[in-house]
Amino acid sequence: MAGHTPDVVIYDALVLTVDSDNRLLDGGTVVVTDGRITEVRPSRADDDRLDADHSIDGDGKLVLPGLVNTHTHLEMTPLVGAVSDWDLRELLLQMTVFFDRLDDEALAYFRQAGYELAALNFLRGGVTTVNAMDIRPGQGAEVFGSAGLRGFFGPAMTDLFWDVPVAEQFDRFRSFVEAHHDTYDGRIRATICPHDDWSCSREFWEQTADLAADYPDLLVHTHLLELAESNTMGRANGGDDSLDMLESVGLLDDRLVAAHCRVADDDDIRRFAAADAAVAHCPSVVAYWNPDPEMQWTPVPEMRAAGIDVGLGIDDHYWHDSYNMFGEARQARMAANLKRTAGQYESMELLRMLTIEGARALGVGDQIGSIEPGKQADLIVLDVDKPKFTPLTNVPAQVVNGATPADVVTVLVDGTVLLRDGTVETMEPDAVRDRVETAVERFQDETDWDLSLAGGEPPGTASTLRDIPKRGPARLLGRLAVQHVKDTVSW
Repeated sequence: MAGHTPDVVIYDALVLTVDSDNRLLDGGTVVVTDGRITEVRPSRADDDRLDADHSIDGDGKLVLPGLVNTHTHLEMTPLVGAVSDWDLRELLLQMTVFFDRLDDEALAYFRQAGYELAALNFLRGGVTTVNAMDIRPGQGAEVFGSAGLRGFFGPAMTDLFWDVPVAEQFDRFRSFVEAHHDTYDGRIRATICPHDDWSCSREFWEQTADLAADYPDLLVHTHLLELAESNTMGRANGGDDSLDMLESVGLLDDRLVAAHCRVADDDDIRRFAAADAAVAHCPSVVAYWNPDPEMQWTPVPEMRAAGIDVGLGIDDHYWHDSYNMFGEARQARMAANLKRTAGQYESMELLRMLTIEGARALGVGDQIGSIEPGKQADLIVLDVDKPKFTPLTNVPAQVVNGATPADVVTVLVDGTVLLRDGTVETMEPDAVRDRVETAVERFQDETDWDLSLAGGEPPGTASTLRDIPKRGPARLLGRLAVQHVKDTVSW
């Protein structure tokens, strides 16, 4: 540290390192220099006098690695609260149409508002890294990059869910990579995003594999084994099941980040582990919109026992009205315990899924996710000098069971302070809120949507059915129907 003035010194704090030993320092100091963590140690008497650009008194504070949201969608954020009380059929119908409409350049203002609102709320809640799949992610890359956050972004691509020609989708992807990959000092990276294993044909997966070969440094981010139809479509696409189809085209490997994997069985877990693929577990959205109460719960404990990196994701936060990544840890525990029995997780396991395991899932566990010298300084500081944290007797449990975004007072990414004592440094919250409200008003004026204090009223079913994509979904349903017949005959 000689000759270099630290950027940040946090002293006399509780420091939960989430390193390989899960060290907890009661009265610890973290020193950040040139964007990296240079010291993690017990505090000394003169640490409050160290010359630093930003010195933080850690008394009553807890320092954690920044939270990693391993699977999310962002553009529809202005719909927070609008869909909460719909039934599942209505949700899926309306969102299929809206997903298609979001491609329209006329809705750029709506997408921009969504990205800004999501970035603001995630920043305030201690989420320093997101892995997002959207329609037009260029705006998101710019918003999150400008806000100082870390993000993986890619355009969703599919041939059986919407009707944009595949060649055009791939051209957009290439343009996105050229414009946004490895920008903002490397904090923004591109990903390849085939949407899922039930709305993509084998031909599409083969083309995606060719694309992945052209971009060997990029992750492949998709929804996988989310529905019973996943394996049905895998068979329709020439495989024994979903993973067999992926493996046959060359995409089951250490670049794969698979969201959900709810119906994964023991053999799927074995193949994931052998391929060193990663999983993003998103418990809240599935618990909120559960389509089948008889379906198994995501076998995360077995995945982790097999050595698979499993991070937590908040998915469509506007479908369950929560930006709270701490809440995902709590939901993961409660849903698993309810579906199985108590004791599915220890609290430290959940905290690791929020941080280092999420970072490893995204291939950056050597750079972020724990508080260790040499790593990038993605850190959050929580105020634990509150009645709800009294007494502090099991810090990991109190974090994953009771912490909320309101407890986050300071956020650093790459050593830069983005949130200082509760004040956002890199965005203008009031201006963001004004732009979002203006965007929602404009959206209502231009569409048949009604968004009010009482909730959301979508367009009528007739107009929605008129606007739903036709060619792709018709092929999807046809393939599934034929495969169901084949499965029945085979049985």
